[in-house]
Amino acid sequence: MKYLLVALLVLFGVLQYRLWIAEGSLAEKHRLQQEVEAQQAINHELRERNAVLEREVLDLQTGNDGLEQRAREQLGLVREGEMFYQFVPEPERPSSGADPEVPPAAAADSADAAPRRGAEPE
Repeated sequence: MKYLLVALLVLFGVLQYRLWIAEGSLAEKHRLQQEVEAQQAINHELRERNAVLEREVLDLQTGNDGLEQRAREQLGLVREGEMFYQFVPEPERPSSGADPEVPPAAAADSADAAPRRGAEPE
């Protein structure tokens, strides 16, 4: 009876090892499920991207509107007789204690251009 109890305990230990640690264990199953979920999310994003690209291809194949839009946006092309206007944003000015209306270079130029005391005009 003693040997049977030891054999059953050893068998129980081996089965627990396979259940929790060995190949095909619950931990590996959980890890594989997480990998599958991550891959499914990536596949979903790629399907959405493919659908957008497919719509663009069909639009370019069927009409000139999509082709014209791409030529205007990506290549900067304009039709004959159209005027192209490009708006350039103003550069940001540094916030210092100087007068915001007069740029520093213009202030220095105006100081040089002002007549000096005691100097006579030529």
